[in-house]
Amino acid sequence: MEISDKLLCLFNADVTESEDSYTVEIPRREVENGSIEPGDTYRVALVSREPTEESSSSSRSRSSTPSSEPQPPVDVGEMRYVEVEDIGKQGDGIARVERGYVIIVPGAEIGERVKVEITEVKSNFAVGEIID
Repeated sequence: MEISDKLLCLFNADVTESEDSYTVEIPRREVENGSIEPGDTYRVALVSREPTEESSSSSRSRSSTPSSEPQPPVDVGEMRYVEVEDIGKQGDGIARVERGYVIIVPGAEIGERVKVEITEVKSNFAVGEIID
């Protein structure tokens, strides 16, 4: 499946029914940490939660840890908007995403909000290259 460069966020959500419409709730963290704004209009794409052959084989090859272990919330090649919260010992920016997972952003400064492409993923941190 091809993913547009215009993708702002990706999350799982249930569709709920209410009288004459259906609702997909956006998690608060996507508004607080993402680049979407309440009141704006966005295009929405719904993707089946059934894994495709391609995605299930790539997840298996990504990690050799047992399935009971939490997996990193990012993948290599993924684009993310992050806010740099700290500077590491070697001078790289530090951003945190879901569950406090760390993304190291070389060349970023505290307080910067940048778009990064994930270039490396480990069990407890990832590295993101600044795109925007």
